[in-house]
Amino acid sequence: MVHETETSLPPAEVLRRAKAFFAERVPHNAAFPEKEGERFLTLRGQGGEEIAIAVISQGATERVRASTLLFDQAVERFLSTLPETAS
Repeated sequence: MVHETETSLPPAEVLRRAKAFFAERVPHNAAFPEKEGERFLTLRGQGGEEIAIAVISQGATERVRASTLLFDQAVERFLSTLPETAS
């Protein structure tokens, strides 16, 4: 499933927070970095399941898009921790 949100954080901070969140905040479903770049991160968790996160610029905001098959609830929790953009 694909999940999306918009945030005011820069891409590097979104990815830093994702690495910390999936390693520390969901210990029963932990996932760790496998590949990463300036605007993307792939995490690998239990049974080899994957979480892919990308940050796409949209003017003054950043769109965060995450895809997973197993970690839907954890991904939604992570996205809810990101500050929303100002209206």
